[in-house]
Amino acid sequence: MSTEDYQPTMTGAQIEALVRGRHADSFSLLGLHHDPAGPGMVIRALLPWADEVAVVARDSGRKLVRMRCIHPDGLFEAKLVQRRRHFDYALEVTARDDIQVLEDPYRFPACRSDADFYYFNEGTEEFAWQRLGAVAWRQEGVEGVLFTVWAPEAGRVAVVADFNGWDGRQHALRKHPTSGVWEIFIPGVCDQALYKYQIHDSQGQLLPLKADPYARSMQHPPDTASRVVLRPPFTWTDQDWMQQRAQLHQVQRPVSIYEVHAGSWRRKAEEGNRYLSYLELADELIPYVQEQGFTHIQLMPISEFPFDGSWGYQPIGMYAPSIRFGTPDEFRHFVNACHARNIGVLLDWVPGHFPTDPHGLGRFDGSALYEHFDPRKGFHPDWNTLIYNYGRGEVLSYLVSNANYWLEEFHLDGLRVDAVASMLYLDYSREEGEWIPNPHGGRENLEAIHLLQSVNRRVYARHPGIMMIAEESTAWPGVSRPVDSGGLGFGFKWNMGWMNDSLRYMARDPIHRQHHHDEMTFSIVYAWDENFVLPLSHDEVVHGKGSMIEKMPGDEWQKFANLRAYLAFMWTHPGKKLLFMGIEIGQRREWNHDRGLDWQLLDQPQHRGVQWLVRDLNRVYVEQPALHQRDCEAGGFEWLQHDRRELSLFAWLRRGHEGAPPVVVIANLTPQPQLGYRVGVPAPGWYEECINTDASEYGGSGAGNQGGVVASDCPCDGLPCSLQLTVPPLATLVLVHRPEKIGQG
Repeated sequence: MSTEDYQPTMTGAQIEALVRGRHADSFSLLGLHHDPAGPGMVIRALLPWADEVAVVARDSGRKLVRMRCIHPDGLFEAKLVQRRRHFDYALEVTARDDIQVLEDPYRFPACRSDADFYYFNEGTEEFAWQRLGAVAWRQEGVEGVLFTVWAPEAGRVAVVADFNGWDGRQHALRKHPTSGVWEIFIPGVCDQALYKYQIHDSQGQLLPLKADPYARSMQHPPDTASRVVLRPPFTWTDQDWMQQRAQLHQVQRPVSIYEVHAGSWRRKAEEGNRYLSYLELADELIPYVQEQGFTHIQLMPISEFPFDGSWGYQPIGMYAPSIRFGTPDEFRHFVNACHARNIGVLLDWVPGHFPTDPHGLGRFDGSALYEHFDPRKGFHPDWNTLIYNYGRGEVLSYLVSNANYWLEEFHLDGLRVDAVASMLYLDYSREEGEWIPNPHGGRENLEAIHLLQSVNRRVYARHPGIMMIAEESTAWPGVSRPVDSGGLGFGFKWNMGWMNDSLRYMARDPIHRQHHHDEMTFSIVYAWDENFVLPLSHDEVVHGKGSMIEKMPGDEWQKFANLRAYLAFMWTHPGKKLLFMGIEIGQRREWNHDRGLDWQLLDQPQHRGVQWLVRDLNRVYVEQPALHQRDCEAGGFEWLQHDRRELSLFAWLRRGHEGAPPVVVIANLTPQPQLGYRVGVPAPGWYEECINTDASEYGGSGAGNQGGVVASDCPCDGLPCSLQLTVPPLATLVLVHRPEKIGQG
C-alpha cells in the first residue's frame, strides 16, 4: 500500500494541531494507542528532522513495522493489527543516512501523580526542588530526565532544548489537572543540556520562552536557558564542622562577618578583567578571610540573575548558583573549603521581589501565577519588580523549599534575608490609595509574616546551628524572637539604627560632635530588644554616599584615625559584626561592581594599618569572651562614662560569663589627647592594653599606655578601682583585666 493510499487514524484538525505545536494534550495522540478505527494498536511519532522511522520491539530488537509519514512536517504513524495491548518499543530513526534507535517519550506512563503534589499545593512542601524542575529519572529501566513544571492556567507546555532543535512540537508535557503540574520523561538527555519551557496561555497565545523556576543551573547571562544538572552527588568532607555547628549557640559565639560581592572582591585584570571562579575564590578569598580573623563570609546574592548591575538582588534562577563563577558543584567546593578552615558561609536571600524579565516568573503561564494580579500588592514601585503572592500555597512551597535548598544542598550556615521591611508592610513606599489593607484594615502583610515565620521555624528545626538574619529597617517588634512567642523567628536582625546614627556622628567635624553625643549612646537604649548584627554593608559605600574612609572628616591623618577609632568602637559595642569588603583596607573610591578592590593601596602604611587593626580586632573579639558571650543581654554591658559630651568621650565595660575577664573600652572622638584620664574599673590588678587604635603599627601617632596600666584603689564611676590613662586623639582603647600580671607595668 502506498503512502498516498494510507488513511491516518487522526482527523485533519488533530494532525494540524500536532504539527503546528498547538495541541493541548499530545500524549492523547502520540505514542502507542488502541486504533480508533479498528482492531490492533497504532503508534504515532512527531520527528520533524527524520527521513524514515520504524518501530522496534525492545525485548527482541526486531523491526516490527515501518511508519508512514502522514504530514511533511515529520508526523509518522504505523498500525499494528496483530497487537492488542501496550508493549515496550523503540523507534529506529533515519536522518541523512544516520540511523539511531531512540526511546519514545510518549510511550511512558506518567511518572508523577496529583498526590505527589499535595503538600506543594497546600503550601507545606519543603523539598519542592526534588519534585519539580529537571531531575535525573529512571523509568522502566531507561535513564533520562523528568521535566516537571507548575503552570495551572497554561493551555499547552513543551520543553524546547538543544537536544530537540528548540522545536516545541516534539516534547509536549502532560498535565495533572488537579495539581496544575505538567510533566514529561525524556530519555537520553545529557548533563548540561540547555532547555526552556514553551508555554501557551489558556487562550492559546504563545508566551515568551520561560526559564525553569527550579533550574539547578543556567546559561551565562545575557543568555537565558536553563541547564540540566545530572552529576553524581558531591563528596562532602565537612562532617566535623556540621556536627560542631549543631552544638553551638550562635547568640553567645563570636560572629564577625565579611560581606563579599563575588564578582568584585578581586578580578583577573590581565585576563580581560574577568571574575574569579568559585574555585579561585576558594584558593584566594578563604585564606585572606582566615588571616583577617573573620568567622563568616556573607555572599551577596548568587542565585542566578540576568543584570550585573542588580548585584544579584533581582534573581531569576532562585535554585541556580550563578554560572558567572562556576557550576553548582564548584560552589559546593567553595563552601566545603570554607568549613575546612572553620569559616561559616552565609548567603543573601531575596524572597521579597523578582524582576519582570520576560523569561522569568512574571505571568509565567499567562496568569498572575507567582505574583499578585493587583499591582497594589504585586508590584514594587521602588525597584520596578514583582512581589510574590505569599498567600498562594505553591508560592509558599517554592520559597520555603528554596531556603531549605540552599541549606540542604550547599551546607550553608545561614541566610541573610533581604528587604524584610518591604515584605512586612502593605504600604511600603506607597502613597494613600496605592495599597490594599489586610482583612483587619491594617497595613501589616499577614501573608508575608506567615511566610517568614514558616521559613524560620522549618529551617531552624531542620538545620541546627544555622543563622537566619533579617535586614529589617523599622521598629517591627520581635524580629529575632521565636515564632511561638509571637516573633518572626529570625536569629538576628541588622541594627540599622546603630548604623545610621553612628555614621551620621562620625561624619561630623569633631568640634560639633559634643552637640550630637546621643547619636553614639542611643543604641544602648534598645540594644537588648533584638539579637543584633552591627552592619557596615555595601549599601553604605555606593550611590554617592562615598567610601567609608571618605565619610570621615579632617585631613588625611584624621580620616584614618577616625576610621580606626570607629571600627574599634563597633567591635566592642554589643552586637555581632558585619563589614563589607574593602572597608578593612581603607578603600578610597566607592564600591564598583565592575572592578576589583584597589589592593595596591596596601602598599601605603595607613591603608595597611587599617587592615592590621581589623585583623587584631577580630582576634581580640574572639579571644575575649566578654566581647561576645553576652552580646544580646543587658548584663554584658555597663556604661562607665556616657555623658562626657564636652570631650566627645565614651567609656564602657563589657562582661562575659562568670570567670571571663572584664574588658574596658574608652573612645576619644576628638583630636585632643586626654592625659591622666581616670576611668573606673571593677577590680584591682593589671589591665592590658590589647587594642590601641593610635598605635604606630596601625598608622597612628604611637601615644598610649606602654602596654597596660595597674588599677589603683581610687573609686571612680561608681566602681571601687580606677585606671589613670593616656587616651590618644581620635582613638579607641581596649583594656583587658589581667590580675595575674599585677607586677607588670
